[in-house]
Amino acid sequence: DFLFFWGAVFLITTTLVALLKKENKELTPTKEETKGITDTYRLLFSIIKMPAVLTFCLLILTAKVGFSAADAVTGLKLVEEGVPKEHLALLAVPMVPLQIILPLIISKYTAGPQPLNTFYKAMPFRLLLGLEFAFLVWWTPKVKHEGGFPVYYYAVVLLSYALHQITLYSMYVAIMAFNAKVSDPLIGGTYMTLLNTVSNLGGNWPSTVALWLVDPLTVKECAGAQEHTCGTTLAAEV
Repeated sequence: DFLFFWGAVFLITTTLVALLKKENKELTPTKEETKGITDTYRLLFSIIKMPAVLTFCLLILTAKVGFSAADAVTGLKLVEEGVPKEHLALLAVPMVPLQIILPLIISKYTAGPQPLNTFYKAMPFRLLLGLEFAFLVWWTPKVKHEGGFPVYYYAVVLLSYALHQITLYSMYVAIMAFNAKVSDPLIGGTYMTLLNTVSNLGGNWPSTVALWLVDPLTVKECAGAQEHTCGTTLAAEV
């Protein structure tokens, strides 16, 4: 129902924009950005060949490797340890105001000539939070009791998530500000799309690899079955 409602809202609003919004034809650019799909891809390849863009792409594609496991796996491990999914979902509600306010605050620090400074400053804190998330996963089964989890446990999880959101948005807003700053205004749309796509890819592939590595890297012990290992999924089921 939730997805259906917002799907309908998106369809209605985008249709209204298409029907009611008129282009301002007086302010035409002095030069056309591109003439078609082929020209767009030619332009993209010419941008990618630039040494500075190549260096930046390499940076942004590997920058999130250090905290990909903590970001992708922590929530799943907490559920595996018995934390109800509904409770974790409820903890996301207080994050919404924080997610709205954070970009407004952070944008003041990324509006200057060096927006990536905020990105660099936030990175060590986000890496430290990865260690804190690992501790949280280790701590979870130790505080569990018959009735579930104590209130102070959820308070710690909420605080951890809030601090994580601050570092996450600091890096996200900084990258967006940098991409906007370096993009050539004449081909701004194409330039921004390329850099943002690389930025998104830099966040997605490490998380995918981290999730794929969870099972082979998890150490399992067999209880009550000597001379048997639980290294594989089949053996663990047996």
